[in-house]
Amino acid sequence: MRQKDIITESWFPHGRFSDLTMYRFGHHYCKSGHVCGPGIWNNFLFHYVVSGKGRLFSATESGIINEYSLEPGQGFTFWPGQLNTFIADHDDPWEYLSVEFNGLRAKEALIQAGLLYDSPIYTSDNPQEHALMVRELEFINKNASRPPMELIGHLYGFVSALVHSSSKRNLADKDSHQDLYVQKALDYIEKYYHRDLTIQEIADFCGVHRSYLHRIFIDCLNTSPQQFLISFRIRKACELLITTDYSINKISALVGYTNPLNFSRIFKQERKKSPREWRKTQG
Repeated sequence: MRQKDIITESWFPHGRFSDLTMYRFGHHYCKSGHVCGPGIWNNFLFHYVVSGKGRLFSATESGIINEYSLEPGQGFTFWPGQLNTFIADHDDPWEYLSVEFNGLRAKEALIQAGLLYDSPIYTSDNPQEHALMVRELEFINKNASRPPMELIGHLYGFVSALVHSSSKRNLADKDSHQDLYVQKALDYIEKYYHRDLTIQEIADFCGVHRSYLHRIFIDCLNTSPQQFLISFRIRKACELLITTDYSINKISALVGYTNPLNFSRIFKQERKKSPREWRKTQG
């Protein structure tokens, strides 16, 4: 019976990446009966049970609390805004690896894996992909000092293996036509976000009515096309603020805002600081 928690945890400079990024990751050796929560996290959080046992109490979208028992080889996922509590077993407390992540493609990946808000438990039916997923997660946790670009590459590898190893990967209940339209819209935004892009133009490109595009974005991504476009542009602006010495006016134009004052106003709404202030906080 373990008498104390042993935690190795690292934070990641997430502001540099937009499609998929990490916030922190850790390796946890829990003491007997250790309780974490109840709590609500702001990002997606995946835990993989290496050894030992524990229980998860996870809220559904309707507010019902479901209880799950977990053993080695299983995992569990938190969604942003979801209430969760997890408890290490008294006699055989668990050891687990964790990674907190988000990004424009994060929700899409978890839906593909079948790890939904009301279905958080990961099991695998593909030993090869499962082993790859564990290796990628272990690499991230053992190499916190590696360059961020390298760690992001392993995050992509982890997420890909998570999707392909999940036994629930074919159980996601989103309509396939919706997925195709949303993906088409995301690709268009990624290609043309730097232009004076409108939602009507995106809808026309996808061949759907604007109101339908709005509905399927809400269904699949839990955000509107307009808010997605704003978030995407601001993430790209953050990358430029960190990686270049371009002026605010130039960055504004590069991410699709012809009016720098409008860009600064929207940036402050999204990041709670002006572009200039935010750049200073990134060192």
